[in-house]
Amino acid sequence: MPIEYWIDMERRLVVARGHGTFTPEDVFGYQRDVWSRAEVAGFDELVDMSGVEQIALPSPHRIQELAQLSAGMDPPASASRFAIVAPAELAFGLGRMYETYRALEDRSTKQVGVFRTMEQALEFLGVSGPLETSQLQTGGFGAKNPSGE
Repeated sequence: MPIEYWIDMERRLVVARGHGTFTPEDVFGYQRDVWSRAEVAGFDELVDMSGVEQIALPSPHRIQELAQLSAGMDPPASASRFAIVAPAELAFGLGRMYETYRALEDRSTKQVGVFRTMEQALEFLGVSGPLETSQLQTGGFGAKNPSGE
């Protein structure tokens, strides 16, 4: 699966890592699958694009649709942050486009930042220390997590 995610309940953080070929369908599926879960409402988010080898180029309109869908899923009374780690040029550019569309959405309560390094993203999120993914609740896009949800 091109997107795996972990939920760190203690830090109130969803961590997603992409790998292989990324498609718009993967991203929309991840958005709907993860952010429709009530227990992560208001959590910060970290998406690491470092392992993505290829991106099936979405149209600017699809990126705008994703920003609209995402903003519509934000809890209205809860501000949070969303960091995208995108070292490659294409991923960085698409991330910045998403950041712009998201900022234009009135319903958006997430502050989005796009970064070249994990260190910059963690600083933006205010996360200190390493992410211990072995201790986190885990799942893959489209898969059930270990708790059976």
